[in-house]
Amino acid sequence: MNNIAEGFERMTEKDYRHFLFMAKGSAGEFRSMLYIARELSYITEDEINILIPKAEEISKMLSGYIKSLST
Repeated sequence: MNNIAEGFERMTEKDYRHFLFMAKGSAGEFRSMLYIARELSYITEDEINILIPKAEEISKMLSGYIKSLST
């Protein structure tokens, strides 16, 4: 969310899209961190099974939003 807010404040569509892509990348980083947390037993398999699909959904939503800005 911070990347999206920063891009919005830049006041240009090009910067806004750039930061939306950064937010999408952050969603991927988050998924990676979830797998590491599971390996280190910081979270359970049940928790990862809830969080991974949500992170994937956010990533897909960002992709759709980025595409809508390009048209």
